[in-house]
Amino acid sequence: MKLRRVVVTGLGAITPIGKTVPSFWESLINGVSGARLVTRFDASQHKTQFACEIKDYNPLDYFERKEASKYSMFEQYALIAAKEAIEDAAFQFENENLERFGVVWASGEGGVDTFEEDVKKHYTVDNGAVRYSPFFVPKVITDMPAGYISIAYGFSGPNYGTVSACASSNTAIASAIDQIRLGKADVIVSGGSEGAITPAGVGGFNAMRALSTRNDSPETASRPFSKSRDGFVLGEGAACLILEELEHALARGAKIYAEVVGSGMSADAYHMTAPHPEGLGAKRVMELALAEMDVPKEEVDYINTHGTSTYYGDIAELKAVKAAFGEHAYQINLSSTKSMTGHLLGAAGAVEAVATVLAVKHGVVPPTINHEEGDEDPDIDYNLNLTFNKACQRDIRVALSNTFGFGGHNACIAFRKWQG
Repeated sequence: MKLRRVVVTGLGAITPIGKTVPSFWESLINGVSGARLVTRFDASQHKTQFACEIKDYNPLDYFERKEASKYSMFEQYALIAAKEAIEDAAFQFENENLERFGVVWASGEGGVDTFEEDVKKHYTVDNGAVRYSPFFVPKVITDMPAGYISIAYGFSGPNYGTVSACASSNTAIASAIDQIRLGKADVIVSGGSEGAITPAGVGGFNAMRALSTRNDSPETASRPFSKSRDGFVLGEGAACLILEELEHALARGAKIYAEVVGSGMSADAYHMTAPHPEGLGAKRVMELALAEMDVPKEEVDYINTHGTSTYYGDIAELKAVKAAFGEHAYQINLSSTKSMTGHLLGAAGAVEAVATVLAVKHGVVPPTINHEEGDEDPDIDYNLNLTFNKACQRDIRVALSNTFGFGGHNACIAFRKWQG
């Protein structure tokens, strides 16, 4: 069976450094940090008191008051990003068979904000009555963004959610690609969303010693590949890609951002939270993503790394890059956009896929910010081009987007410059 080709024809994003794709991209290439002291709740008693929140977010800018009350934060963000991407793709729906349109969406934490708030209310009522909202379950379960997007637009093709911790979005994108390649759909709306900046979200990751505690300088706290890194910065938001079968896109004269040339998924089968120390699972997903359409490794010019700013994670990923690419690794630009957006957990892959597609489209590599001279880790090979502090212009033929998650989940998506 000949696999069908897949292209990206629409993008959407709401992030800590931009609430639309153009504003997000402008912040990325200018090295803007989204980290600030938490405003969503009183974090003064937490070890970490900052995060990458979406700035000046008001749900009433996007939804009617009654409608907004039905959605958790991750659902709101999903609908906002999907709307931008669908409008960007410029479909004429009266000419389309919506049974061939699907939605595959991801989240790692789901409606943790609703769960936390409603359970707290239940345990503080005076008379002991149990009164949950009828929207409690739909606001918590992780599949609902896929359902809500399909309802909003009438998409009745494949529809489901994926969960694989911080690899969730890349897993969703990889799964969506397969649906199109196998002929089960022509268009898939795919991405991820997260709204986990809550007392439990911050407190839980603090208990694991996963978060940076650089409270005196939040803007510089996410510093991937630097010796002084001390953990990741929690982020929130969503991003969306419209994935479309090539001939379908060409027939309607669609704008094409990039071609998707492959995906890879693997498990470390090693540890609950730590990556394999040699990055074996990470190496394998990069190789699988390129093997899918026989893309030579020498064509890879950029890798958007998982790059969380954690000690073991950063080292393992760079080992994986060197093992997968050999000497060519030194010809590749690598960068971590988490240095600006923070770590959006299950939404990270979608946000970084949008960043990677835009890098390919515009020939600009976003930087890894917050690296200071002399802040070098002896376990990191600084002969690799980590694109520190300043964006780099270069023609990008093929780019990879890496995401890895607790539980040993690994996923990679490969994008190629569209030459049509």
